[in-house]
Amino acid sequence: MLRRASCLALLAAILTAAPAFALNDQRATATHTVKALDKELNYYLKQAGGTPSALVTDLGTGETLYSVAAGTPRLPASVEKLYTTSTALFEFGPDTRFNTSVYGVGSLTADGIWDGTLFLKGGGDPTFGSAKFNAEMYGTGATVQDLVTNLEATGIRGVDGKIVGDDSYFDALRGGPSTDYQANTITEGQIDALSFDAGWTNANETTFQAHPTTYATEAFKTALKNAGVKLSKSTTVATGDTPSGARELAYVSSPPLSTLIELTNSSSDNYFAETLLKDIGARFGGKGSTAAGAAVVRRVIKAKLGLSPRLMDGSGLSRYDRTTARQVISLLEQMRTNPYFWNSLAIAGVRGTMQFEMLGTRAVNNCRGKTGTLHDVANLVGYCTAANGSQLAFAFLENGLTNSDWGHTTEDLMGETLAEYDGPKSTGSGSGAGSGGGGL
Repeated sequence: MLRRASCLALLAAILTAAPAFALNDQRATATHTVKALDKELNYYLKQAGGTPSALVTDLGTGETLYSVAAGTPRLPASVEKLYTTSTALFEFGPDTRFNTSVYGVGSLTADGIWDGTLFLKGGGDPTFGSAKFNAEMYGTGATVQDLVTNLEATGIRGVDGKIVGDDSYFDALRGGPSTDYQANTITEGQIDALSFDAGWTNANETTFQAHPTTYATEAFKTALKNAGVKLSKSTTVATGDTPSGARELAYVSSPPLSTLIELTNSSSDNYFAETLLKDIGARFGGKGSTAAGAAVVRRVIKAKLGLSPRLMDGSGLSRYDRTTARQVISLLEQMRTNPYFWNSLAIAGVRGTMQFEMLGTRAVNNCRGKTGTLHDVANLVGYCTAANGSQLAFAFLENGLTNSDWGHTTEDLMGETLAEYDGPKSTGSGSGAGSGGGGL
């Protein structure tokens, strides 16, 4: 993922280094016809090896320009995040925010002391944390400092009682199915309804917090102290559930969902995707679990888009997940007019996982999409505005590779080819049965 400035700099250095491979550029002759486009894409897909699928359509007419095994299920890798974030948009809407709240059982004395227990209740916000961490990682987010400021606005100047952290909005599993539901670096955080700094102990993300809920509650206590709120000797930290009779005293909200899905898709953030999946499960599936969230996604994608991908997580890390190039293109066709979905994607040469891709070509700022990577998978899907003015939707799913980096190299070249396509605009009926034959 590419959510950190340091990682961006490192990636830039890697991508500008001498390439380890050589690939003949087949674009010496301009692609004036679908036949020429077919030839070039065939060449690059063959060079990638493995078991690929591909589909390219003209969104203006629905005509198929290129197709290879488009109905064969493949590992989606992080392309799966498009299903997760589309469902989040359908169900929550772009303006939804997730709150981290302070509840109280007790009373406020005349001199501003809360006499009783405070409960810090997590609401599934993946950005809740320190101001420093959020500034370095996301450039936005809900901070514990702002939460304390909001609490002070109620007149609380001190606390005489315990502070209890409540993570019950989600289940207690910190990872996804790909890591046997255990915390793991590939998940890029610990999935917790009361996550703080994504479950890491430092901005370098080298060590996980041993007890995330306790850690978040201790951080809240420290923030209270740093803000000058007086804490008594009885102000200790514990974990537990917020009682039904507790009163909400203050809260801090995440950025809107539109921003959260951009942070998820553009930089391909596994932690955000898996947290959003549990948010979906908690609100619409009866439980804040990966399984409940995945069930909602399957149901919504079928009902809203008519698609039935096989998925069991939110990020695409699971090797159980499957989708086809045709399903991905259908999603892209149906979601292209949603501005929040469109704006969440990486852009060639501009941002996210495509920031350093296709540089120096017409694809820069003309192609946007979603990458997907596992050790043997390189996927790239999205949209390209061709030189002839047509808007193309594409899905390149390369599975069974011996080198995923090499696969992404070929996909970049295919994206460049689409952006440079200057053949006649399609005049088909829009039925999806075009002249592009493809095939290897």
